Amino acid sequence: MEGAARPKTTTATQDAGLLARAEQENFTVAPRLLPRRWREDLTALYGFARLVDWAGDEAPGDREALLRALSAELDRLLTTGTAESALVRRLGPTIARHGLPRQPFDDLISANLVDQRVTRYATFDELLDYCALSANPVGRLVLGVFDAATPQRCAASDRVCTALQLAEHWQDVAEDAHAGRVYLPQEDLDRFGVHEAELIRNPASPALRRLLAFEVARARQLLDAGPALVRSLSGAARIAVAGYVAGGCAALDAIERAGFDITAGAPVASRLRRGRYSVALLAGQRP
Repeated sequence: MEGAARPKTTTATQDAGLLARAEQENFTVAPRLLPRRWREDLTALYGFARLVDWAGDEAPGDREALLRALSAELDRLLTTGTAESALVRRLGPTIARHGLPRQPFDDLISANLVDQRVTRYATFDELLDYCALSANPVGRLVLGVFDAATPQRCAASDRVCTALQLAEHWQDVAEDAHAGRVYLPQEDLDRFGVHEAELIRNPASPALRRLLAFEVARARQLLDAGPALVRSLSGAARIAVAGYVAGGCAALDAIERAGFDITAGAPVASRLRRGRYSVALLAGQRP
């Protein structure tokens, strides 16, 4: 990308704001029980993911150009060890310590490039293809940080990460619809007789509630890969991944407890439920 424009550098305050969003996630990004070096690595991954999302969803101006410039930033980081963005520079030690591949980072950028031109998904399979770019790379990088990225674990992680992404989409149906974006597959809207106008109509219609119940059940099926993944890990990796799986379970519970009505705001995953699910998973039980 010779000659590509450099991304507009975020300020230290903006970087801190992006990292602070970790508190709003359904799961704890870098549990305090982990050794500091692993917390730093997980926070570095999260910071980059949030930076890419900001570039794709919130940044002023030409977002596609900004995303391509972030790809050029990765080039500079990997070839010279430098980058204009502090959040990109922060990745350097993490990538070096664990020999992380570039492809997952490129996939995250690709997902946000998709967002610049795609606002609807015709089928569930199309949505899964999107999650393969937007969510699954994060799980593979996390396993890489813990030096635990075997093919079997990566396959299970892909299912878990897709479930986490779907849970977030289902929590944010109304918010996304207000922004002109619909992740509910068009084939499912048609199947349940839901018109897009219903996605922002409060309270939710019976048809929309039935559709959300169906989608939540789908996400739970994918999340069923979580317990076996947790059992295959040990130490810090086991603690972190148990927390991620627990967060997904709690998020889906929150939607269900809201009666599958997401039109009044995103149902929030309960910290207590997250904790209980984490304990169950660490004890080798199904949540």
